[in-house]
Amino acid sequence: MKHDFLLDYRATDSEAEVFWDLPEYADKNSIYTILVDGKRVGETLKTHFTLKDLLPESENKVEILFEGSKSLGIVTVCTGPVKKKLDVTRPPYNAVGDGKTLNTAALQKALDDCGRNSYVYIPEGTFLTGALNMHSGTELFVSEKALLQGTTDPMDYLPLIKSRFEGYERECYRSLINLGEMDHNAGYNCEDVVIRGGGSIMGGGWELAKAMAKTEAEKLKDFIASLGDRIKEYEKPETIAHRVRGRLINMSNCRNIWIHDLTLGFGPSWNLHFVYSDNVVTDHCTIKSQGVWNGDGWDPDSSTNSTIYACDFYTEDDSVAIKSGKNPEGNIINRPTKHIRVFDCICHFGHGLCIGSEMSGGVEDVRLWDCDMGPTWSGIEIKATQKRGGYVRDVTVRDITASHVMIHSVGFNDDGEGYKTPPVIEDCHFERMHLLGRFLDNNAGKNEWHNCPSILLCGFEEEGHELRNISFKDIEMENPAEDTDSIHMENCEDISFTNMKSIKNNTSY
Repeated sequence: MKHDFLLDYRATDSEAEVFWDLPEYADKNSIYTILVDGKRVGETLKTHFTLKDLLPESENKVEILFEGSKSLGIVTVCTGPVKKKLDVTRPPYNAVGDGKTLNTAALQKALDDCGRNSYVYIPEGTFLTGALNMHSGTELFVSEKALLQGTTDPMDYLPLIKSRFEGYERECYRSLINLGEMDHNAGYNCEDVVIRGGGSIMGGGWELAKAMAKTEAEKLKDFIASLGDRIKEYEKPETIAHRVRGRLINMSNCRNIWIHDLTLGFGPSWNLHFVYSDNVVTDHCTIKSQGVWNGDGWDPDSSTNSTIYACDFYTEDDSVAIKSGKNPEGNIINRPTKHIRVFDCICHFGHGLCIGSEMSGGVEDVRLWDCDMGPTWSGIEIKATQKRGGYVRDVTVRDITASHVMIHSVGFNDDGEGYKTPPVIEDCHFERMHLLGRFLDNNAGKNEWHNCPSILLCGFEEEGHELRNISFKDIEMENPAEDTDSIHMENCEDISFTNMKSIKNNTSY
């Protein structure tokens, strides 16, 4: 399928991050030369580059050359103005970074006062806060030795707001940082927001998660009791109450959001979640959620044209989870997630990159390259249930180390009325991968490796819903354990394997 080539940037007053798609003919050893106004400024093996010492409010023509001569394109990088600093520790805000004083009101006032020519500055210290809102045109700068720390009291995240969690629209607690108001029938209502600075933004973690869910469980106890055996459709009994949790950063109906150079983590559930949004870029961040059940890292949800790169994940659940709603609601709203880029990322543990299981609105054009997802539970996983409907198509994965590749149906998170037909999963292509054939279970503090097929492909039994047009090329597979197949397939059609190698005994497939 023919795609537009992505060449884009994000800029401050003096620096810019330029990033681009992996060319079809490139590999991990390809060299890119960067020209600014015709002058060579550097080379890189990565598909991104940092420009420094630019002039404020200047235009800079940046060209990317492949292997020294072939132009991948030119982008005009426009820097912004020098902005006024709103230091939250100065009057009229007077926030206190002692880790004890609750600064919600002071920080919110600073954010409310922030315009397009100013930014909110968090200096060195630990600033305790409840939920905060950001509006269009705001910038939050958390400096290198600063920590924005969310409280563990659910009352600090009220009132509840419209949100979407595990595929369903519902009311949830507010997140630590909130952008936009959710409405699947509306356009974007929060745009041009920057969150950066080199410091840390941390949520209330598992303690806050349990406190939020405890209150919700009490409200829902009669409903949960009425489910009887249907409780098995949920991942576990506490799943229902835990859907009320907020996130670390929640973006709804947003456009042009840049999250850059931060340590983020320990939200009460997912960390960066954006729904019905467009052009969310996240780079040079570390995302953590050890000890937080269901603690995803970066979750595009019925969102488009979004990119994450140069990030490290230490997540208890999916590092990246690509979603588009759940049956039947997701089928009806019918807003797909598409044009997603993930590259130059490392998953140190967790579940790797997953598409689904909430994918009823459809997922298409996902590209993943130059990542290490070896020590993970799921590696690269496309997952759905029989009831989902919807589709996943046009997924391209290149130059990746992963524990394994799975495209299959799962039995958990299966509540909700079923769609009239099963999902369609097709046109997925994997090239130049190293697969371990084993996965790492680090749940609940474990650190155990388990053997598994390097490639697991299981489609649906109904005619027309087999996995189809799936290709693997130049794949290295470590030897499987005894009684474990390297490749396992069920209900598949038009699956191709080219230059498949078992690297320990030098066997080709």
